[in-house]
Amino acid sequence: MMELLFRGGGCMSRKKKMKMEYRFYEVPEKCPVLALLGEKWVQNYGYQIDYLHFHNLLEIGFCYSGEGTVILKEEELPYHGDMFTVVPKNFPHTTNSLEHQMCSWAWLFIDVEGFLAELYQNNTRMAQKLIARINQKAHLVRCTEKPEVAELIRMLIRCMDEKQEFYLEEAKGLTRALLMQIARWNEKDEKQEKDTVMENASITMILPALNYIRENYREELRVEELATVCHISETHLRRIFQESFRMSPVEYINWFRVRTACKELRKTNLPVSDVALHCGFTTISTFNRNFRRILEVSPQEWRSAPENYEQKLLKFDIKTKEGW
Repeated sequence: MMELLFRGGGCMSRKKKMKMEYRFYEVPEKCPVLALLGEKWVQNYGYQIDYLHFHNLLEIGFCYSGEGTVILKEEELPYHGDMFTVVPKNFPHTTNSLEHQMCSWAWLFIDVEGFLAELYQNNTRMAQKLIARINQKAHLVRCTEKPEVAELIRMLIRCMDEKQEFYLEEAKGLTRALLMQIARWNEKDEKQEKDTVMENASITMILPALNYIRENYREELRVEELATVCHISETHLRRIFQESFRMSPVEYINWFRVRTACKELRKTNLPVSDVALHCGFTTISTFNRNFRRILEVSPQEWRSAPENYEQKLLKFDIKTKEGW
């Protein structure tokens, strides 16, 4: 199991059900980092959410204020202001706030592989060494425990927020320095590096299917297609989905479509039937049945008061059916 490092605080351990969501982000062209900053990220991040997610990029979170817990795989760790997280890609995690507590975070996402591959075009061995080291551990720490890392994060956030002249060049330099600090922080542990590679192998194997669903959910999708893009058998694909997400590929597709429909119901005035078709459901009855099965309410009820039902979308635990 990947080691989780927490300095300066208590640790509450509990066995987690591995219900997960894949969240895909893209770094802007010619920019080393995607920065999610500002008032939008001052919010309650949910209370007692046990639905984990993982990203295709390295995530760095900086907490300015508020209290809650960060769940890193099977570890639940308390956080407060002046702490930060470093979460490798494909690492299951989530962030909770205390009940009725507003928390202020800033988020940075970095394509470590892409950034270092470009940086070390003539030294692929060094790039691979750094990538393995950076992806080795997840961290939640006080800024006072790693002040040099915390300061680089603050500087990178400020750079991406203010966007002064030559900010892209500055961001590249800060990103490089930050990644070197993280790699140095994660001291070499050959056994752990091997365990990390093995642990992430299953999720990595089905990432092409997850991306395919994200790009083609409006179309008719077959499990055979997903297995083909992953270059594995249908049986193997189903097993990985069940182990990683506690759901079958078909259930994941329907869940993804319902989640997308929820966004459209909230943001648009389109008729429910149009939303259903736009999100990949071939009939309104199929849409209504899946929507009610996942959220226990109708699309119309969701649209009238989505804030009352959003937690059900996160906590939905799908039962696997034979033959899917």
